[in-house]
Amino acid sequence: MGLFEDINYSIWCDFIERDFLENRFQEIINDGTIKGATSNPAIFEASITGSVAYKQQLDMLQANDQKRIYEELALTDIKRAATLLEPLHKIDSNDGFISIEVDPMLCDDAAGTIEEGLRIYKSLNADNVMIKIPATNAGYIAMRELSSRGIHINATLIFSPEQAKKCAMALDEGIKDSNKDTKGVVSIFVSRFDRLMDTTLGSKMLQTSKLGIVNATKCYHEVNKLGNANIRTLFASTGVKGNELSPSYYVDNLIYPNSINTAPLGTIEDWLRDGKKDQSSIMSEDECNKYFTLLDQNGISMNEVYEKLLTDGLEAFKVSFKELLSKLKH
Repeated sequence: MGLFEDINYSIWCDFIERDFLENRFQEIINDGTIKGATSNPAIFEASITGSVAYKQQLDMLQANDQKRIYEELALTDIKRAATLLEPLHKIDSNDGFISIEVDPMLCDDAAGTIEEGLRIYKSLNADNVMIKIPATNAGYIAMRELSSRGIHINATLIFSPEQAKKCAMALDEGIKDSNKDTKGVVSIFVSRFDRLMDTTLGSKMLQTSKLGIVNATKCYHEVNKLGNANIRTLFASTGVKGNELSPSYYVDNLIYPNSINTAPLGTIEDWLRDGKKDQSSIMSEDECNKYFTLLDQNGISMNEVYEKLLTDGLEAFKVSFKELLSKLKH
């Protein structure tokens, strides 16, 4: 397809499931639709518990503890995805990545995150794997350390510009220390802002379905200030819930240079069919700041919004992970 190569923009698929990897996934790689993929605990919980494709391997692993069973199942899928994406990575080292997240229970444990990240990366033995780490205080330490060892990092669960800045700085320092072509992405969550705040904004006669885009753009500016070509902003949580918006709304409005949109398969297919295929206009940082001033003048505390979304996001991944582990032993 060749879309957006001139601005270094890519679509990645935010979904992993075993049958999907052997069918539709390969089609959308081969036709140029996607250039990478991501996973998270919630995706694996839905895939492993909802598909019969895992039954045989699951039965064979019953002698192991729950976390070992999960890792064997997940790593099998990640290895397969990495193999399928490797040709893209060889063509362009910015793309062709698959991400796997560390245990969400380690979100406040820097040493534990570093240890697990090293172990998973070594086990997979593929240069196009990204280790996904939540943007917490412990996470920043782990991101810097792992990237300094040449491990590609997907910094995730980023809601605030401050988180984006801290992740970008940690990755920048680590990548420079690595003396390798180490890559990092800073994953900004988008649609959750509008789902949380649209009712409140509407009640104050303020435009709805705007906060997520403006906040993501502000974060994008923060990442770009470092000027590190090996770090790209990744727009995540870009699926639309409900019928108020175009299904590809959060793709159409965030086609920015040097960025990625990781979207669910359905969103990607909606975008392919009906979405916008040219670069989006980018709100300036000054315009973003004026919008946040307007929210503050209307009694909306963005710090409270950021804190709630991060707390809820971390908890949701922990719950998904616990639920998955509980279902792995017969």
